[in-house]
Amino acid sequence: MTEQKPISRRHPLRDSRVDQEAARHIPDTPQTRSPSYRLAFTDDEFMLRDDLRPVRLQLELLKPDLMMQEFGVESTIVMFGGARIPSPDRKDTAKTKTLAELSKYYDEAREFARIMTARNNGHKENVIVTGGGPGVMEAGNRGAQDAGGLSIGLNIVLPHEQAPNEYVTPELCFNFHYFAIRKMHFLMRAKAIVVFPGGFGTLDEMFESLTLIQTGRMNRVPFLLFGKAFWEKIINWEALADAGTIAHKDLELFKFVETAEEAVKAIDDWPSAGPRQSLEGR
Repeated sequence: MTEQKPISRRHPLRDSRVDQEAARHIPDTPQTRSPSYRLAFTDDEFMLRDDLRPVRLQLELLKPDLMMQEFGVESTIVMFGGARIPSPDRKDTAKTKTLAELSKYYDEAREFARIMTARNNGHKENVIVTGGGPGVMEAGNRGAQDAGGLSIGLNIVLPHEQAPNEYVTPELCFNFHYFAIRKMHFLMRAKAIVVFPGGFGTLDEMFESLTLIQTGRMNRVPFLLFGKAFWEKIINWEALADAGTIAHKDLELFKFVETAEEAVKAIDDWPSAGPRQSLEGR
């Protein structure tokens, strides 16, 4: 595992951490007890003000980016998919027959992540990144661990308790407040996007990623959908093209696959990224 590099000082000014510690030992007076006297960057009440939202957005963009740089992460393989899809050995816990049937994709996700991780370059290229939760996300992180590699988990605070799955590399396990910043981190280093069956969250991530590629806001990368029968049942892709709300060539932005091996081959055979998509007809 790559170790984080110590932070080096590039200037002679006093370290903010030294002042943070010194501020804990100041005399107790009415003045020092006042919220106004707290160091701004250690004042949680101040940092959570509505006025500080731009700063919090910046921090959520900056913190994971710096930590991934320190670990040498250069590119990622993005894995989206349902949190409710169980592993095959637990499919008897599935709430519906369909979820039980979809459990086969847990194993495919795990195997795909294992293969891609085993092929990466010293844990720097094609690092698996998931939403850090259960289901398909767990399978992705688990497969990376099977291969002895790193993996990233981008969790987000939800109304119900959700702990990161146990297979995420601890030093690359992040927690977000802002969905928008989390989505940026999914795609900033993406060399491929792989989508498994899922619900609203998966659909949101899939369509936003496709839209970025379709509109030329992101270079075209391998974009794979596991489970053709599932996707064609819930989305009438051809109807969108026939209606003219998308172009027929937009259907070429993604490809259906069924197995991990098929997905790996599709990535290997994917046309190299050329010019970004034209906006004509959008």
